Amino acid sequence: MKKILIVHAHPEAQSLTSALKDVAATTLRARGHDVQVSDLYAMGWKAGADADDFTDITNPDCLRYVAESRHAFASGTQSPEIAAEQQKLLWADAVLFTFPLWWFGMPAILKGWFDRVFAFGFAYGVGQHGGERWGDRYGEGVLAGRRAMVILPIGGRAPHYSDRGVNGSLDDILWPITHGTLFYPGFDVLPAFPVYQSDRMDDERWQQVKADLIDRLDTLFDAEPIAFRTQNGGHYDGQQRLKPGLGGGEGGTRIHLVQPGDPVETVPRPARRAAS
Repeated sequence: MKKILIVHAHPEAQSLTSALKDVAATTLRARGHDVQVSDLYAMGWKAGADADDFTDITNPDCLRYVAESRHAFASGTQSPEIAAEQQKLLWADAVLFTFPLWWFGMPAILKGWFDRVFAFGFAYGVGQHGGERWGDRYGEGVLAGRRAMVILPIGGRAPHYSDRGVNGSLDDILWPITHGTLFYPGFDVLPAFPVYQSDRMDDERWQQVKADLIDRLDTLFDAEPIAFRTQNGGHYDGQQRLKPGLGGGEGGTRIHLVQPGDPVETVPRPARRAAS
């Protein structure tokens, strides 16, 4: 049995996004897994990062959010809702994020969840920083050993989000989320599950989408994650630039994917941190 957290961001319980969340929760529980759901709108989650996130402010005259986040995490003075979400992440073996693609990104309430929950000392500012090492990030970190996947309804058509599509490739659009937000603190990130033309869904297509999602959930712990290069695995130099000879034949963000024939990365997998 595995433990799965679903972080859900849609204001309407009858939406397609919510239906996908329900399919995921029902399927995983039927497979014997333990599932928790953080339904952000239902929880009344506060999206804005501000002084109310800390119960002990070190400088009440000028809010330096990063410094206060560092102090609060280290001293146990974060607001209770932030600490509770962090414990859910530490509890989980995998985390699913269900949200619609709005203006090429995530809804503000989910962005606010990341802003507040991914605190200094928890998701960033972790590990040794000195010399050529820039901390435990991009393949290492507190959330290493866990899997993450985005389940994503999209209003547009699939060709619009292809390599030559007018909107740009979906992999590039999701790069700040999959690489910059999820891989950064250590998640093994699986390819996203997009649902295109989400506002044009008849029952026949819904049944197919549901079946496809169930197939993906059944391989949640077996499928190969996106082959992002680890920061400290030997592919980057001391300035965190990709070394010469690597990434050939690719452009843009794809140079940061491990390619056949590349040197084997040398990052020891850190022990998974458990919830307290």
